[in-house]
Amino acid sequence: MQMTLTSYMSRIGAALLLLSVACGDDSNDGDSNAGRSANDRDGSTAGSGESGKGGSGGKAGKGGSSAGKGGASAGNGGASAGDSGSSAGDSGSRDGGSVSDGVPVKLGTSANFAILAKSGISTVPTSAITGDIGVSPAAATYITGFSMTAHSSNVYATAPQVTGKIYAANYGVPTPSNMTTAISDMQTGYTDAAARAPDVTGLGAGDIGGMTLTPGVYKWSTAVLIPSDVTLSGGPTEVWIFQIAGNLTVSNGKSVKLAGGALAKNVFWQVAGQAVLGTTVHHEGTLLSKTSIKLGTGASINGRLLAQTAVMIDSSTVVQPAQ
Repeated sequence: MQMTLTSYMSRIGAALLLLSVACGDDSNDGDSNAGRSANDRDGSTAGSGESGKGGSGGKAGKGGSSAGKGGASAGNGGASAGDSGSSAGDSGSRDGGSVSDGVPVKLGTSANFAILAKSGISTVPTSAITGDIGVSPAAATYITGFSMTAHSSNVYATAPQVTGKIYAANYGVPTPSNMTTAISDMQTGYTDAAARAPDVTGLGAGDIGGMTLTPGVYKWSTAVLIPSDVTLSGGPTEVWIFQIAGNLTVSNGKSVKLAGGALAKNVFWQVAGQAVLGTTVHHEGTLLSKTSIKLGTGASINGRLLAQTAVMIDSSTVVQPAQ
């Protein structure tokens, strides 16, 4: 009986030991599961944060269950922040030199002219101009080479070479006032173009022959030479502004071309010196010259010639761009 009781007590002790071990295993399993659950939450939350570069979301996910959910939300917020960061990066690219702000130069009423000058306009008679031309403060006598006929109102004149009207400072009211405003607007446009922040400076050391140029503001502290064709490639709402401290010279027979839907009305050449287009050149855009503009024999431009001194053309074709 003693052996039986002893055996019985031994069995009871063994059972208790096994029960204790079993309980400890369950506790460990619970800790393990809790750890896996937390890790799963952390990983999921951190993943959401990382996808949006929302580091704070990942950190928040390292708490318990509720913190993990909060972390997921923060991670999603991080994704939004990442998107915003991407947009900011694009804006930085625009400001830093790849594309312009997309705002055309403000020409005011000077945009109504194909040719506008302060001291005179001269032509070899076979030239053809589509659009109005005008001078101020110079009088009509400083428009030479045109077979002009004054209108009965004396407000403007016409000529076979011009598909449009001819204005001068000494014509009848309201022309003098209108011409003063147009000249002022031309000069304001020149200043506007010159003041734009450049995206690219000193490209090609002033020789841009053969290049394809995307929209933007280009600046040179020198003269600019175009000895071979140049292409301006971009969409119909994109803008090119060229700021030139010296002369602009386009070699004989060469062209400035548009591609990709680019429009001449969105191209502006701000030239502190002379703008000289050689014989049979084709050019695109508005020329804003601080001094004079000269087109060689047979040259053509889809744009405007706006000069703060004189414009001289020779059997040339000038077409004012549509607005």
